[in-house]
Amino acid sequence: MSQDSDIVLVTGVSGFVGSAVARVLAAQGRQVRGLVRASSPRTNLQDFPGTLVEGDARDPEAMLSAAQGARYLFHVAADYRIWAPDPEEIVRNNLASTRAVMEAALAAGVERLVYTSSVATLKPQPGGVPANESHAATPEQAAGAYKRSKVVAERLVEQMVAERGLPAVIVNPSTPIGPRDVRPTPTGRIIVEAANGGMPAFIDSGLNLAHVDDVAAGHVLALERGVIGQRYILGGQDVQLGAMIGAVARAVGRKPPTVSLPRTPLFPLAYANEALARITGKDPFLTVDSLKMAKHKMFFSSGRAEAELGYTSRPWEEAVADAVAWFRGAGMIR
Repeated sequence: MSQDSDIVLVTGVSGFVGSAVARVLAAQGRQVRGLVRASSPRTNLQDFPGTLVEGDARDPEAMLSAAQGARYLFHVAADYRIWAPDPEEIVRNNLASTRAVMEAALAAGVERLVYTSSVATLKPQPGGVPANESHAATPEQAAGAYKRSKVVAERLVEQMVAERGLPAVIVNPSTPIGPRDVRPTPTGRIIVEAANGGMPAFIDSGLNLAHVDDVAAGHVLALERGVIGQRYILGGQDVQLGAMIGAVARAVGRKPPTVSLPRTPLFPLAYANEALARITGKDPFLTVDSLKMAKHKMFFSSGRAEAELGYTSRPWEEAVADAVAWFRGAGMIR
């Protein structure tokens, strides 16, 4: 691939994964054009390694304008909320932005694009067996609005690949953690809470942790080596939630919590948390959907990405340490 004069458009560059993808591309010497909303936080854009254009990925005209002259495109932007006062807003946002971006890519003649989906589109397997790309979920099987939004958006991309020749490769990050998690993400919030002593207990669940910079590198590998229409899990290691919280506690010199709570008695608390959130406007820490998700261990295999893309991931403990260090530097850890 020529890397001298090729413009690469990246949506969501103010966000956690998008800013990391832009950095990897720039480090390769590529010309990066970042799409950012006027209302987006600018923390991750202070030393942006390229040019910025303002626009909303849901706006077809703004998207088409941003895509003009771009050879490659990464659609990383997403409404990543586990909870919203109107949950269907998350579905509408993610479907609208995906449709606008894919239409713009076709109209602008983009040669190849990478669509950032999520392991939320896959069905967790019973007994803690890692799921792979063949375990696709239907919208009805997805727990909560965010997961459902990612399923319907991924199906739209697949349909456009099949019917209209959209040159898209799909990547499914697991749970990225690490530096520059400005909002922070739901997992980032757990890390901050645990570091600040706000999690004296935990639910018996599990997740697949990956360093955000490894996930970003996997995006670029998908551009270079991925098969059009194929999906690739970009994960790290499967980790018990208690082990992650323990690692966070030790990183800040706290005593790791040892109490594991059953899910069912927590549902009334989650409903109360959501009711309070409607009044205060602040996101609830415990939600009904997050409890439903915790029923299954969110374990995944990156075997296909490793074999076909050459994807690698560092130990999850390093990702936790980098996340804690960044949150501390950002003043989020007391």
